[in-house]
Amino acid sequence: MSRARGWRRLLPWLVTLACFAYLYGRLEGAAALEGRRLGPYLAAVFERISWAHWLALMVPYCVVFLLVDSLVVWRVLGWFNARLRYADVLPIRASAYILSLVNEQVSKGAIALYLSRRDGIPAWEVASSMLFIMFCEFYYLLGWATLGVLLQWERFPAVFHVLPWLALATAAFFALFHLFFSGRLGWGGAVRERPLFRAFRNAGVRHYAATLALRSPVMLAAVVVYALALRLFGVTVSFGEMLGYLPVIFFGAATPGPMHSVAIVLWVLLFPERPGEMITFGFLQHNFFVVFNAAMGLLFLRRASRELFPPAA
Repeated sequence: MSRARGWRRLLPWLVTLACFAYLYGRLEGAAALEGRRLGPYLAAVFERISWAHWLALMVPYCVVFLLVDSLVVWRVLGWFNARLRYADVLPIRASAYILSLVNEQVSKGAIALYLSRRDGIPAWEVASSMLFIMFCEFYYLLGWATLGVLLQWERFPAVFHVLPWLALATAAFFALFHLFFSGRLGWGGAVRERPLFRAFRNAGVRHYAATLALRSPVMLAAVVVYALALRLFGVTVSFGEMLGYLPVIFFGAATPGPMHSVAIVLWVLLFPERPGEMITFGFLQHNFFVVFNAAMGLLFLRRASRELFPPAA
């Protein structure tokens, strides 16, 4: 048992190391073909990019993501917990991005704790809404990724062809899941009535569908932004092609474990003729998004802290 547990802990690190070794080998090979060492080769990639144009794409995209993400949190809280102003939810969601640098689930837990202390909403009930959002996020990413694989079936490695079957299996699971929490299966009442599952007890299919629909404009915006940003790196793809690639990469990047590295490798597998540009693009897009969101959170942190810990009278 301990040996198996040790392998489970070691495997993500081995996969990550294998991904970085593959990327390093591709970079070394591409640099050698141009008669350069690795450092000058990567420096040349950075020099060719118009960073002003890149920032003009990425900064508005991150802002739009924050606005839509806050909208989803505000709407779900309104359904299952309390009527709050959107302007009061935005600083909480933004501030939680700082914790997302460590773990997205921790940031959702911080939102639950924050609302419990500030607005007196029972913490477990807010946690239920955050769990509902994470549940919907999985189906949102899987749904778009499945569409992406179907649109670009031949371009993806065969391992990604399992996604449509995974989508079918999770659709069947959702049907049973919803029947259980709506009380139609008639058993498991003690589990169903726990405060942590309050949102699922009260949720109808329309709530799940509305949550997916509210978040979907961000995916469409990302397709446009990433397609335009990729052109700055010397690679031209249509918006239709990016609609096939990007959801699969997002799904991989959101999967726990070493999939962040796998998602970056996928850029190189899709565009093998430009390894330097694609590795740079993959690292920059993901890391800038995460770090800039955390920076926006810092702008709201003072207000959030003041609301959570008001000064003594």
